[in-house]
Amino acid sequence: MNGASREALAAARERLDALTDSTSVDAVALADELAAVTALLDREAGLRRVLTDPAQSGEAKAALVQRLIGGQVSGTTADLVSGLVRSRWSQPRDLVDALEELADTADLTAAEKARTLDDVEDELFRFGRIVSSSTELRAALTDRAASTSAKVELLHRLLGGRAKPATERLVVRLVTAPRGRSLESGLESLSKLAADRRDRLVATVTSAVPLSDPQKRRLGDALAKLYGRRMHLNLDVDPDVIGGIRVQVGDEVINGSLADRLDDAARRMAS
Repeated sequence: MNGASREALAAARERLDALTDSTSVDAVALADELAAVTALLDREAGLRRVLTDPAQSGEAKAALVQRLIGGQVSGTTADLVSGLVRSRWSQPRDLVDALEELADTADLTAAEKARTLDDVEDELFRFGRIVSSSTELRAALTDRAASTSAKVELLHRLLGGRAKPATERLVVRLVTAPRGRSLESGLESLSKLAADRRDRLVATVTSAVPLSDPQKRRLGDALAKLYGRRMHLNLDVDPDVIGGIRVQVGDEVINGSLADRLDDAARRMAS
């Protein structure tokens, strides 16, 4: 997003945080209702154009929202969506993207309140790795001919009782309503959103063997000092990494593996 949409989303995030700080607000129910509104606007292109039309007053658009969903969702959700449509959006699709992010954030907030946010981050990462390594699972979860109920049942068998409730809800929502994203990119976005919720960066660490707890602590402390922010480590094991580790933070790669150093030496010799 850029311009007006970025400002509108920032304001919406602040309103969501203020709402979910209240103990009277059920963050899980809020997430479900925001997801339902997301699905509605994703289907109805004409409606989202009306709700983002700069020629219409914010109050008129908010009144339309109240008429459409006021009796179907909680007052909290209706008021939050009304605030969204009062803002200016660079393009109609940005409003839907913002609603989807708020729904996911509400679920992550529920996990944070339950003190399970760290677990959710790890589970999203591990599930992404499982999907990447299993073509059959990926095909089953992205098959357009498969019914939604079949995909939900498969995910329940995979995650039910093994993952935190927030993880299962987030993955089910992604699989059943991908909105044009690949499964891998969607899981990566959810993982980043979870890290942002904790104001931390995500470092993907690949090593030949599992790191010990002291090694993980030292690496986390070193990266936090380097980047000036708390760091969440997503740990992966790859036997092809002969020695050392490979760390990726966003688009930046800190390459310390022996295998890559050997590759670099071979390239220099060849040139």
